[in-house]
Amino acid sequence: MKTPLGHLGYCTNIHAGEHWAEHFAALQQAIPTIKQRLSPDAPFGIGLRLSNIASQEINQPERLTEFQNWLAENDCYIFTMNGFPYGGFHRTRVKDQVHTPDWQTPERVDYTIRLFRQLAFLLPKNGPNGIVEAGISTSPLSYRHWFQWEKPGERDRVFEVTTQRLMTVVEELVRIKQQDGISLHLDLEPEPDGLLETADEFIEWFNLYLLPIGIERLNDEFGWSAGECEAALREHVQLCYDVCHFAVGYERPEEVLKKLKDNDLKVGKIQISAALKATFPVERNSREAVLDQFRQFNEPTYLHQVVARNSDGELLRFPDLPEALQAFNKNHVEWRSHFHVPLFVDDYGLLQSTQDDIVEVIRLQKQTPFTTQMEVETYTWEVLPEDLKQRLNDSIVREMEWVVNEIKK
Repeated sequence: MKTPLGHLGYCTNIHAGEHWAEHFAALQQAIPTIKQRLSPDAPFGIGLRLSNIASQEINQPERLTEFQNWLAENDCYIFTMNGFPYGGFHRTRVKDQVHTPDWQTPERVDYTIRLFRQLAFLLPKNGPNGIVEAGISTSPLSYRHWFQWEKPGERDRVFEVTTQRLMTVVEELVRIKQQDGISLHLDLEPEPDGLLETADEFIEWFNLYLLPIGIERLNDEFGWSAGECEAALREHVQLCYDVCHFAVGYERPEEVLKKLKDNDLKVGKIQISAALKATFPVERNSREAVLDQFRQFNEPTYLHQVVARNSDGELLRFPDLPEALQAFNKNHVEWRSHFHVPLFVDDYGLLQSTQDDIVEVIRLQKQTPFTTQMEVETYTWEVLPEDLKQRLNDSIVREMEWVVNEIKK
């Protein structure tokens, strides 16, 4: 839905269903009710997530048209897509396989191009709700623990291969703009233990790899000047600001946005999400009580990376909760864990959420808008501890209402 700060919706990766028929059925069941409660008299925006299989199954004119007609009949519209998870994302062990296939592979390229063509078809084009700019979020190239960084040349090899693959998508986005006049962007989503994990790593990759490789590719393909090629890269490759991910890494929103602005880089969308955090008391038994609460969130489906802060300010990174729990010591003064928890709860007893980071990001968006797209993304309802679980539709509505209220403040 439209807000004073841009389009706001929720990501449908919260709904199970890897096949299109299953996912469409889930949308048909949930969205009309949710819209009636949140936006009864105005169009309702959706952040669509399609698995590779679902995107293949819907990739027929009659099925896309059927979905487009359903959106129109229900006064809904697609304004962004999530192209990060390629395969199964619910009721199966995901962990590091969320990055599979990564940006070294043609499969990731084919999937992403297919999604962009579908987004271009589904976007509302005409009237007051017409959209001429939109993005799809994607993985941060790969998962860093899959590589042997000590091998000579490994870093350059990985970044060159992934960037060359990604440029095939950028070339397609240029063609879509030339044909349809729609500006589409691929929004890379840094996350803990991603190949791109921090704002600094995204900026370094953009400057050291994407610009030289991309300028050469676009010059060869379209005959453009270096300046025209660079402008196209900055338009079609942007950052997905997942608030949870940056909070886990202790990256302050204002500092992240300043770094991006200083490097003339854009934010394609905000994914509004919260992580878990806790400060450890000095007393041993009290520390154990905090660890016991973290253990309640140790589940087998998703990675829940932990970044620990030592008393001297050093950050220590652990690939999942079990490794962090095993390595805990008294020098750890704070933990932050990659577990998407409900936006509207900031206190979990001895644990808290990083809700304050969301409040700050929204404040900065009010102060100087830096994107047109905001997407609520809490996909972990099925794996939350039992005492936190609520009816799914009620939870989605509560999250959206919380964001709307923050925007109004």
